[in-house]
Amino acid sequence: MSEQTAAVAARELITFRIGRQEFCVDIMSVREIRGWTPATPLPRAPAYMKGVINLRGAVLPIIDLGARLGLGVSDPTARHVIMVAHIGGRTVGLLVDAVSDIIELTDDAVQATPDVASDQVRTFVKGIFAVDGRMISLLELAWLLPESEAEAA
Repeated sequence: MSEQTAAVAARELITFRIGRQEFCVDIMSVREIRGWTPATPLPRAPAYMKGVINLRGAVLPIIDLGARLGLGVSDPTARHVIMVAHIGGRTVGLLVDAVSDIIELTDDAVQATPDVASDQVRTFVKGIFAVDGRMISLLELAWLLPESEAEAA
């Protein structure tokens, strides 16, 4: 692969923590990062839906990303953050424990999700990066909200 092709394949990813696990998403999907703001719960919403907040006059649904990934429901504190992301034509807030850093990796550094992982894991995790002794799961944000739930949000 030439240097020019490698440069094209490189992408910037924003890494964040949920519990003791690290994840990353394409930085182009993230619009902003803000501190935790208490959300107004919505009746009959899924357990991973924290509620909605007012973001500069717009109603922003907040998804507890840990709960959505099956890692347990978060009890947000002032240390938690909301990543405002654009997912499938919608803007949503993703509640995470902390944002770590921005990394630049090439597509060939992505390793496939192991075959022993459940189908549910492979539904959200597009691949895994091994970086400096850390295992960082690459999430596909478009897969977080099924069509009907995206419309509900």
